[in-house]
Amino acid sequence: MSTSDLPARLRAALSVAGFTYDAVAELLGPRAHEALGRNETTPGLRRTQGGSALETLVRLFLLQTPVELAAAERALPDLVERMAAEGLVEQTVGEVAARLDVRPYAADGRDLWVVSDLTPGLDGGPQAVGADHVLGISPASTSLAQLTLREPVGRALDLGTGCGVQALHLTTHADEVVATDVNRRALWVTRFNAALNGVADRIDVRDGSYFEPVAGELFDLVATNPPFVISPATGERLVYRDSGLPGDRVVEDIVRAAPAHLADGGWCQVLANWAIVDGRPWDERLAPWVADDCDALVVQREVLDPAAYVELWLKDAGQHGAPDYLVRYDTWLSWFEDQGVEAIGFGWVNLHKVGPGASRRTFLDWPYDVEQPIGPAIGAWGDAGPVLAAGVGADARLTTREDVRQETTGPVGVEDPETIVLRQQRGLRRARQVDTVEAALVGACDGELTVGQILDAVAQLLDRDPDETRATYLPVVGELVKEGFLTAARP
Repeated sequence: MSTSDLPARLRAALSVAGFTYDAVAELLGPRAHEALGRNETTPGLRRTQGGSALETLVRLFLLQTPVELAAAERALPDLVERMAAEGLVEQTVGEVAARLDVRPYAADGRDLWVVSDLTPGLDGGPQAVGADHVLGISPASTSLAQLTLREPVGRALDLGTGCGVQALHLTTHADEVVATDVNRRALWVTRFNAALNGVADRIDVRDGSYFEPVAGELFDLVATNPPFVISPATGERLVYRDSGLPGDRVVEDIVRAAPAHLADGGWCQVLANWAIVDGRPWDERLAPWVADDCDALVVQREVLDPAAYVELWLKDAGQHGAPDYLVRYDTWLSWFEDQGVEAIGFGWVNLHKVGPGASRRTFLDWPYDVEQPIGPAIGAWGDAGPVLAAGVGADARLTTREDVRQETTGPVGVEDPETIVLRQQRGLRRARQVDTVEAALVGACDGELTVGQILDAVAQLLDRDPDETRATYLPVVGELVKEGFLTAARP
């Protein structure tokens, strides 16, 4: 069997064994599945003692415990020796142990499998990882997948592909997918995962740093989870998280460079960290990064203080408890102090190339619960751009988003409630307190009447001056469109 045969043969074996995300979750049960998410394997080991092919694969790859050679050969018929030769498993006398993680993944209605390096730190064991470690499915990769727009596109770029999971997603809605990385091991893993999932001919995997491998090329969609950890760029570099550039330069460089690689109407979506420096508003610092031909929606989802940030990433690198842990900790904090870094923001940068003179900039501090996937809400924000650019005037025909609900408080039976709140049930789940006129307007927007006609009718109903009502509330209508409560009516 040639190397090229291995992914297809492995896919067939995993399918026959029923090694899917849903089957594994059912086998483990909620408690053991949640424990594994905390890197604890004991509950899972207790649930997988029956000897079935599925149990063997869970123990071997997910729980990272050696299995008997005979059991491995039953689960992976005629594959163990070849997988050992290719470095996926290690075969000893009577036993087989995983050298790479093979993980079931449910995405876009498909059962997929993702190969990566082994999960470090199971059961509190040694956690140090190599410089060329290839990260598997992680909270960050899941966040980017949920953020990414899923409308059909021509060309898509997975910048810094890692294990290739974003590229696998992109194959469902892009005619052509390019995946780049500077880590040679990551490129091998991505190619293997593409073949393992039957899409090797759909992903063009290229070696190189950032946009270098696609110089002069344009894309309709760029999705990237770059190595954004903010550090002094000294000491060991873990390629999957450390760019080698100081501070948040890697994110700035990508945001500045991306527009040159976007086709008209194209999007670049970045999962990112940024420094909050010397009391300067975070949005004020990031705004100059955005090119004049792009609209931008930047959402700050979380803010960490420097100490918590350093602890998080030292533990991620397996340095917690190491002999030089305290020295590393102090050095990193000292660098933050020297740079004036008061906190670190985490969130999303969405760029939409709309042409020269683009001026729409939305910087949103939003630590609240949102609907996942959030991608459709990002798309809706983009769709509102032309409406806002044209100006929301009295002749506009708008519709109320289907998920908007009205909440009122006050004594029963009164004509005017004390408080009226419009609340989105989906997307960013915004809420906005409105008055009686605004509530009546939103309730009447069904695309049939113009905004001016509705305001005139409300003014008559409430015995108000029509001209004054229009003057007062037309700007408010623009805000309701901007915040996603109202959208343009379809022709």
